[in-house]
Amino acid sequence: MGHSFFVYIERLEVMVFFVAYPLLYLIIQTFAGHTKKEVFKQLPALLPYAYAIVGLLYLGLQLRNLYPDFSIANIAMSTQNPFLKIWGLLSLLFFLPIFSRKPIFSLLHSLVFLIFLLKDLLFYSLGLADKTVVQNDMGIYTNSLLINLFAFIVLFIFNKLIRLIKR
Repeated sequence: MGHSFFVYIERLEVMVFFVAYPLLYLIIQTFAGHTKKEVFKQLPALLPYAYAIVGLLYLGLQLRNLYPDFSIANIAMSTQNPFLKIWGLLSLLFFLPIFSRKPIFSLLHSLVFLIFLLKDLLFYSLGLADKTVVQNDMGIYTNSLLINLFAFIVLFIFNKLIRLIKR
């Protein structure tokens, strides 16, 4: 149980940053598609950058967890599921214009984390998972939504300030 517990904790850790991004993406795309104001039509272009900011926050958490020993041996010893950590850190690529030009790429990247939530919900509905797993996932989902929304709002405000200063 010890090893699987740490794998589960690591999965929750990465989910808290990325699992709610598809919902934010859907909300922003829907809102931007149904508005007539030009200011709000530009919102989808900010989505990949907000996703990258969340990835930067995830990188900060990983560096905090590794402090003070950043050696390869410590990284290997403290990583239970390297695929998830690497996949989460790949969100930093959305700072690059080649990846951020199409917001759909950030959505596709985040769907990997949503699969874990959907798997837990499916297992719960089939009676294969405990109620606490779903409670944990819903708490994680709420926190993830708040983190993603906060990153998007901060980015939107900075974007508006920069445009205002340029005028």
